[in-house]
Amino acid sequence: MDANRLRAACRQLDHAVDRPFGTALNPLRHLGALGVLLFCLIAASGLYLYVVLDTSAAGAYRSIERLAREQPHVGGLLRSLHRYAADAFVIVMLLHLLREWLFGRYSGFRRFSWLTGVPLIGFAFASALVGFWLNWDQLGQFSALATAEWLDALPLFATPLTHNFVGTGAIDDRLFSLFVFVHLGVPLMLLFGLWFHLQRISRPEVMPPRALALGTLAMLVALALVHPVTSQAPADPARVPQLLAYDWILLAIHPLADATSPAAVWALVLLSLGLLFALPFLPRRAAAVPVARVDPSNCNGCRRCFDDCPYAAVTMLPHPDAQKRRLGRELAQVDADLCASCGICVGACPSSTPFRSLAELVTGIDMPSEPIGALRRRLQQQLAALPGPRRIVVFGCARGARVEALAAPDVAALGLMCIGALPPSFVEYALRDGAGAVLVSGCRANGCEFRLGQRWTEQRLAGTREPRLRAAVPRTQVATAWADAGEEDRLHAALARLRAGLDAPEAVRHG
Repeated sequence: MDANRLRAACRQLDHAVDRPFGTALNPLRHLGALGVLLFCLIAASGLYLYVVLDTSAAGAYRSIERLAREQPHVGGLLRSLHRYAADAFVIVMLLHLLREWLFGRYSGFRRFSWLTGVPLIGFAFASALVGFWLNWDQLGQFSALATAEWLDALPLFATPLTHNFVGTGAIDDRLFSLFVFVHLGVPLMLLFGLWFHLQRISRPEVMPPRALALGTLAMLVALALVHPVTSQAPADPARVPQLLAYDWILLAIHPLADATSPAAVWALVLLSLGLLFALPFLPRRAAAVPVARVDPSNCNGCRRCFDDCPYAAVTMLPHPDAQKRRLGRELAQVDADLCASCGICVGACPSSTPFRSLAELVTGIDMPSEPIGALRRRLQQQLAALPGPRRIVVFGCARGARVEALAAPDVAALGLMCIGALPPSFVEYALRDGAGAVLVSGCRANGCEFRLGQRWTEQRLAGTREPRLRAAVPRTQVATAWADAGEEDRLHAALARLRAGLDAPEAVRHG
């Protein structure tokens, strides 16, 4: 299956989950934010468990059992929530990795985020493994021994690590304190790695919508109440555990090593990590990405492109002109390595208005591959070629539903690299230039290829974000249709409503 078919299959899955949850609450569209929420739940519940935990080898098991017996509705619930949140975190993390790979979001300007995200997988599993050891029941004993056997497959240790886990009195307080240190220290490394992972993303979504967050918490609490986590028999280093209630999510590496060999699992792990790290550097047949270009004579330092860039590709510097610098003026600068070639900065620039009386429209920041002046010319030419007053202009996104599918004698269809590249003043300009109505189309909410294009456009048209569509523009003549690639039927439906609205102007035309 080629890359395009994989992406199409992912979008179909998104749409299937959209139906019961809605686009705004679809968990597949918020996997990263769900991961942060689950990490917070793990940290909060783990902090309470650490306070009551006896960190000695002999007392750890008794303290956990006492917690479940004396505080079943607090301590026992938090213990179960801690485990189930950890399971969910690993599932969400792997789904997030898979989704980004299937959508091809790992190279170019996304390379940094991919490369800083891969190590988090190792941190998560390392912390989870040691977490089982702290309870020091038979499952913890089995995990510790299996992990030691796995590590012994590496020619690094003079004495086999398994010697630390067999025999009466093998586990002392010093070794157990090391377990506690690792279980607390690795999540701190994961937290730092997560912060680093988000550094080149502007306005990252670190928490899911409230309804989705509350629903996730309610689901985990219900699971903890219905099927609480309990300890197994206390660990006995003189005996090998036989029957275990296994966690197949967090401890999957142990049965894999048992079914093959520790060396085979090491080969699989190292090969998988190597492929994940190499993926952004593998050659891909893709067109060169054009970089946004700043025109110092038209940039007024308003910082809107800086605020709206999804990938922190725009920075603000003191203006090179000494006089303007003394007045506190700044100049935008684009980092070519971070530019996504989405054009959202062009849509944010106040000088991108088509009402400027220039023969050649030049803006403060522009995409050389699709300059804003060319969009004005295309709009003028297509409107001039359409007869009658019932002309409809459609602005669409190259990554969403194809606006070319709307070709008709009364429709002027103009595609952009991202709908976020559309300055809202173009909507008013089209209406003043003879269009009877304007349809603005882009990817579904939370489905924008460049993260923020659809959101910023919706806010600009609603008048809540600069540059905004002026209040004087009749909203009955403006419609939106958010549709992904392959959903051209939604565009046709929105267009049909607009046509009907031209005969009944009082009708509501939002699709």
